[in-house]
Amino acid sequence: MRLDKYLKVSRLIKRRTIANEACDTGRVSVNGKVARASYEVKPDDVVEISFGARTIKLRVLSTKEVVKKEEADFMYQLIDEA
Repeated sequence: MRLDKYLKVSRLIKRRTIANEACDTGRVSVNGKVARASYEVKPDDVVEISFGARTIKLRVLSTKEVVKKEEADFMYQLIDEA
């Protein structure tokens, strides 16, 4: 699954266009490297997202295409939040 779509489906970022912009500006990294929106996310990837002064680090658990709102939290495991 594409990184921008994963961020939207997992409800980490509200809209796919905003997720795409975050990737284009270098605020999203996967496994320690800045990633583009087209990066293919796989289980066990470590994603780090910078929201201004706040940073979220998480491990990808699953990459389902369609997820209900209640199940979105089960797509990732939060590692660190600063």
